[in-house]
Amino acid sequence: MKRVYVVGTADTKGQELQYVKSLIEAAGAPALLVNVGIKTPQVSVDVAATDVAACHLRGAQYVLGGDDRGAAVAAMGEAFAEYIFRREDIAGVIGLGGGGGTSIITAGMRRLPVGVPKLMVSTLAAGDVGQFVGATDITMMYSVTDVAGLNRISRVVLGNAAHAIAGMAMHKAPDAKTRPAIGLTMFGVTTTCVTQAVAQLEKDFDCLVFHATGTGGQSMEKLADSGMLVGVIDVTTTEVCDHLVGGVLSAGPDRLGAIARSRIPYVGSVGALDMVNFWAMDTVPERFRGRKLYKHNPNVTLMRTTPEECREIGTWIAQKLNACEGPVRFLIPEKGVSALDAPGQAFHDPEADAALFGALEKSLKATASRRLTRLPLHINDPEFSAALVKNFREIAQ
Repeated sequence: MKRVYVVGTADTKGQELQYVKSLIEAAGAPALLVNVGIKTPQVSVDVAATDVAACHLRGAQYVLGGDDRGAAVAAMGEAFAEYIFRREDIAGVIGLGGGGGTSIITAGMRRLPVGVPKLMVSTLAAGDVGQFVGATDITMMYSVTDVAGLNRISRVVLGNAAHAIAGMAMHKAPDAKTRPAIGLTMFGVTTTCVTQAVAQLEKDFDCLVFHATGTGGQSMEKLADSGMLVGVIDVTTTEVCDHLVGGVLSAGPDRLGAIARSRIPYVGSVGALDMVNFWAMDTVPERFRGRKLYKHNPNVTLMRTTPEECREIGTWIAQKLNACEGPVRFLIPEKGVSALDAPGQAFHDPEADAALFGALEKSLKATASRRLTRLPLHINDPEFSAALVKNFREIAQ
């Protein structure tokens, strides 16, 4: 039997947690109260904090045995992430918390597959919640008043939250799996390429296009890890530039990690590896002010990658792909990697491109299932998108 997990620190939020659990059960959904508090709970719970803490790799004592609250909160977040990841009876998860509780509970929510209902009622939900949501489908709900007792406001807000998670748990969204889903990555400067590829694939595949803005790449790989994609056409790997050089749109060090873990068919390319992203021109770090900068719009500034950076980027990508045991095809468009990387355009730099292509070719370990191909084309040429599609169809059989 699947149940709604009601999660919070029962040492400070016990009354509210019991209230939410009672409303969920009254709505017809079985519920379970999970305590992630550090101190003695105010109310009876279904899962004790010691049971959650025991899931930490260093044991329960590491989580609950110290005097440092900050360290305990961080450790409990790690423990809860392991605990919730192991559950097989989850119909949904609702959390109640302030700063510490939100950190602990969302650490676990982020481990769950996309599609599992996740609702976090938080005192922090009216601000920047990117660090809590990450690349997942967590719904953040502002508590309005502090989660510190029941009153005329909190009863309504928590009641709405309880009924929302009960509804999500009991009424699944219609299944739209008419075609297998694939992920594609796109930037404005590679839109032509991706649009052409989608047009050739959409009759057979549900084409999910992700904007390569850091969170976009993370979201795509989250779906790959969740088993929701049958393949990836990673046209635009630009997030690697931001990760290695210091831009604002990094997808982090695990970019391409899900490709290795899932072993799904992968066709990749070098889309927008000619640029690092920053916000408005006055936000560009001082150390980069003398570089080749391009004002993409009033809020976004692009910086051309150098030959040295391109060599590092190419080597990094190749090493990531070397860890992939599934079928991999990597295509290089020798005449330019973005709309700005063409003769007469702002980022045209044959030396930097040559450094990138050479590093990829040198570092990628070719096998029967892992191949690199250079094509005398620009990334936005119709022939290049056709080559991407052809390679994908060959390995996605």
